[in-house]
Amino acid sequence: MEKQNRSLLRVLTYAFTAALLTGLAFALGVAGATLAFAGSPSFDLSSPQSSSVSADQVFSGMITDSRCGARHSQDSVQGPAECIRSCVRHGAKYMLVDGEANYILAGSPAVLDSLAGQRARIQGTLDGAVLSVTAAVAQ
Repeated sequence: MEKQNRSLLRVLTYAFTAALLTGLAFALGVAGATLAFAGSPSFDLSSPQSSSVSADQVFSGMITDSRCGARHSQDSVQGPAECIRSCVRHGAKYMLVDGEANYILAGSPAVLDSLAGQRARIQGTLDGAVLSVTAAVAQ
């Protein structure tokens, strides 16, 4: 009886070891493939290719934020520029309001911060509703 128990124990140990090594080999294969694809320049997910990207253009409008838009709260003791800066500090994005068109501004926060609440002329590249700012001046 003891010989049968040892044989059963050996079979179970062998099966457990084989399953463990197979799982380890699979995990290493998946990790290696992930690293290979992550390093591949053809799979750069940080800057998706979009056919809607245009060359530099010039836009004019009011620099505001995505939370308040063109109208800031009348109840606030802050002026428009302070309200915009406060909203951006709390997660809103800088935005250019140009008539009926609204563009989220991506670029130097210091430059956009200095133009908060002012009319400005923005030069940049438009990708959908996001305007990547290359130059900005107050009007």
